[in-house]
Amino acid sequence: MSEDNSGPTKNDSISSEASQIPPILDEAAKRAIDHYLDPKPQSKKKKPSGLFTVVDGVDTESLLANLSETLASADAMVSDLAFDLKGSRRHVALGIQQLIELGALLANRMLDNVNTQP
Repeated sequence: MSEDNSGPTKNDSISSEASQIPPILDEAAKRAIDHYLDPKPQSKKKKPSGLFTVVDGVDTESLLANLSETLASADAMVSDLAFDLKGSRRHVALGIQQLIELGALLANRMLDNVNTQP
């Protein structure tokens, strides 16, 4: 007795069924499989590079007011430090203080300009 292997097998029916799938459904199935089995890295929001960040949507006046206050604090700290130093280190600290004061003047002028605009 010999077996007749000429009839369709299970693998034959799967491959013939797969060839009858419309290309659009085949592509959708491939995308679904890739989504779960081979996910691509999703573009994420840009991560902050530092420890501190400024939240989005803060108005210019608030930013400038906080900048002015921060510069005033830095000015006070460097001024206090400069009086504890001697020689060239004191000159360096006073130079830094002058740069901070210049930055504060610029920030305050910008704040004035923002307040006077309609």
